[in-house]
Amino acid sequence: MLASGAVDPGLPGAAAAPSPVPARQPGPGHLFRPISADDEEQQPTEIESLCMNCYRNGMTRLLLTEIPFFREIIVSSFSCEHCGWNNTEIQSAGRIQDQGVRYTLTVRAQEDMNREVVKTDSATTRIPELDFEIPAFSQKGALTTVEGLISRAVSGLEQDQPTRRANEEAMAERIDEFIVKLKELKQVASPFTLIIDDPSGNSFVENPYAPRKDDALVITHYNRTLQQEEKLGLQAEEPEEKPEEEDLRNEVLQFNTNCPECNAPAQTNMKLVQIPHFKEVIIMATNCENCGHRTNEVKSGGAVEPLGTRITFYITDPSDMTRDLLKSETCSLEIPELEFELGMAILGGKFTTLEGILKDIRELVTKNPFTLGDSSSPGQTEKLQEFSQKLDQILEGNMKAHFVMDDPAGNSYLQNVYAPEDDPEMKVEHYKRTFDQNEELGLNDMKTEGYETGLASQR
Repeated sequence: MLASGAVDPGLPGAAAAPSPVPARQPGPGHLFRPISADDEEQQPTEIESLCMNCYRNGMTRLLLTEIPFFREIIVSSFSCEHCGWNNTEIQSAGRIQDQGVRYTLTVRAQEDMNREVVKTDSATTRIPELDFEIPAFSQKGALTTVEGLISRAVSGLEQDQPTRRANEEAMAERIDEFIVKLKELKQVASPFTLIIDDPSGNSFVENPYAPRKDDALVITHYNRTLQQEEKLGLQAEEPEEKPEEEDLRNEVLQFNTNCPECNAPAQTNMKLVQIPHFKEVIIMATNCENCGHRTNEVKSGGAVEPLGTRITFYITDPSDMTRDLLKSETCSLEIPELEFELGMAILGGKFTTLEGILKDIRELVTKNPFTLGDSSSPGQTEKLQEFSQKLDQILEGNMKAHFVMDDPAGNSYLQNVYAPEDDPEMKVEHYKRTFDQNEELGLNDMKTEGYETGLASQR
């Protein structure tokens, strides 16, 4: 059952008048004094303020005090001598705590009814034995006792009973029966449980044995939910949602560039591709509509590998020409049967097939004016023509040959059609790079650890 009727009228006064009457200030010492009836210096501050009932001036009294083993609070009381309206409430003088707090008190004796209680307006009060609950923000904060909490709930339920008896007699009878049960709790005929749950962490139930442990009182601190954060008016920290990563594998990116041949505006397409059993690579292709020039280039999507890679493949069947091949800019090619070797950076990075890379090699040789042009020697021309014929035989599957890819950066790849099993015609070796190979890759002068100390010494 909810005690939503247990609401004290209004705020303590309301807007303060511009000219307060002479006020009795707290005595010397700390601003917040421990609450005590024997402290004569602890006097409330009186401020003339507007009564929200009759709109004439009343008096608000503020007492800044400290609850032992708890924290500072502000007790305020308003009274109007013109209409007789009065109101009292308490407010925490500190900030909202980092965690909420839940007090579970087992009331067993009459002494437990006299325990001091600070209940803020954000606290929920429950008595499970009666299925009774006072929702949060349905009452103003109060400095009272356990008995005072129950009496306040009884008063809240009783205040609308005359109206209920006139309009809903059955409901009024049930509430009367419940009020009787609440009043019986004050006699402590049998133990009952009082739970005060405050997300702000500023409510309090006295431990008369402090600083020793109270077996009848259980205090639980907990993290607030987002709904509780919002009700308290806090900037709720929403859980960090991981930004959805764009799946670039399914998207072709385009950016403007200039054609390397005619310098006309052109577009370059870029796509991220995941090569099975290898890594991600970036494929870039440029197509010039002005002169028809086309280029494609492949960049490794990863870092330089710790070891270099040498792939030796024995071409035995025409179907081998369809194998996917990734040649990075740092990869050199070799065909021992043709006494042919292609250094790194020539042909650039390419993602193609074995047939495609062999045709690129043939085109590189046959279209070179310095090798087959007018300025070439007859002996050299014959050798290159023989080379071209043998290369054609390999492409047609009429000649077996070894194809070697040597990449010190470890970023080249040749498809294994038997993956994840080993390919009987392919040998993959990983080796430690030489000093000269590291020098060509620019790794000897690259320092990725401990560079901060070197920079600090230079400064």
